[in-house]
Amino acid sequence: MSDSDGKSTNKLAGRRIVVLGAGVSGVSLARLARRLGADVFLSDAGAISDAARDALLSAEVSFESEGHTDRVFRCDEVLVGSGFPPAAAIVSRVRENGLVLKGELDFVRPYLRGKMIGITGSNGKTTTTSLTGYLLQSLGYRAAVAGNIGNPLADMAGVDYDFIVAELSSFQLHWANACALDGAVVTNLAPDHIDWHGSYEHYVRAKAKIFSFLREDGFGILQKRDIGTLDPGGRMLYGLSWDEPDAELAVVLHREERSARISHRELFRFSETNLLGAHNMENVAMAMAAIDLFGADVAAARAKLADYVPPPHRCALVAEWKGVRYVDDSKGTNIAATVTALSSIDGKKVIILGGKGKGEDYATLLEPLRAHARWAVLIGEESEKIASSLDAGEFHNYSRASGMEEAVRLAADHASAGDVVLLSPACTSWDMYRNYGERGDHFAGIVKKMTGGTCDAHDED
Repeated sequence: MSDSDGKSTNKLAGRRIVVLGAGVSGVSLARLARRLGADVFLSDAGAISDAARDALLSAEVSFESEGHTDRVFRCDEVLVGSGFPPAAAIVSRVRENGLVLKGELDFVRPYLRGKMIGITGSNGKTTTTSLTGYLLQSLGYRAAVAGNIGNPLADMAGVDYDFIVAELSSFQLHWANACALDGAVVTNLAPDHIDWHGSYEHYVRAKAKIFSFLREDGFGILQKRDIGTLDPGGRMLYGLSWDEPDAELAVVLHREERSARISHRELFRFSETNLLGAHNMENVAMAMAAIDLFGADVAAARAKLADYVPPPHRCALVAEWKGVRYVDDSKGTNIAATVTALSSIDGKKVIILGGKGKGEDYATLLEPLRAHARWAVLIGEESEKIASSLDAGEFHNYSRASGMEEAVRLAADHASAGDVVLLSPACTSWDMYRNYGERGDHFAGIVKKMTGGTCDAHDED
């Protein structure tokens, strides 16, 4: 970081800082601390990638890998990477040594310039974050889109922005204690990352912290049904719901009118966006509500909605062939996301399920499958566990596949005109792929090869 004269700052000169974790955010934290003049040491229990190693060397940050040595404890404070669970052995040892332990948000926030909105939730937070940032940028604001979306917040430090739109994970929020926000959004709540947090209650507690960071004049947006669970306090809060009478401090979506309003003001009509599914209408409504509450030009933002391209692998239409739509929702890595995709997209589904699990109960898929699915194709490490749950619930309309190629072929065989072949696995990809993006790309490639590259697809409201 540098001041207006271009010279490096020394706000942390003489301070010894240790960073735990060489992930993207950890490396970015280390580089920021070094730019601020601190003596920085990074420690990782595993191997460090070549890219991370090069970034640390260029920033003159010393580091260790393949284990934590006692050098970790020779410092003034420890910055913990967001991926470290609170029960990690090294975290316990840091606490036992009486050291200051600080999370990413608390360290970075004092160096961020501009109004900041934090967006979290079990599902939909990336689309909502991306869309909010896109709309602000389209309106001519200098807006950064950062956080859990892939651009570390530390990389935004010291830059003059009008707005910083930050996707915040439950991990980041768990470690945060002081992160001033001008707006806070929780898209929805559903069980996720229970293995990391230890319980659903602890997961919800982490999400709820976002409202405690609101400035006095800040606003919050959340599902009306989640207000009691999140207990956000007496701030300026807008509850989102469907088909209720318009009210002050409310965001309401109307199915019959196919529109959304905030406090009686129209935000957009469903026909103005190309995103698929009712859940995406909620995402758009929350983004547009934030635009409105920041005092930006809502009419101009509406005109930009149709040009928005969402992040990939989130209910993305790949092709339509022989009357069947093929939809890539590889980002559906938990049951709640899959249930949302099943219920939000029109048409009977032939769904591809499975991968590496998160410890969830697949029995909760039974009713949504009965209501919205014609057939299921099971793949991956969890296929046997999912099959057992379906059998126990007397849902026998499924088959098992050895891999994605066979899964797509079986799904196509069971689909009829008007149906949707939906990849929404309710599981992570790590048993078969490096990430959900690789899984989604593989699915899309198989579909395009099968259809001969034909896509007579059309966008839907």
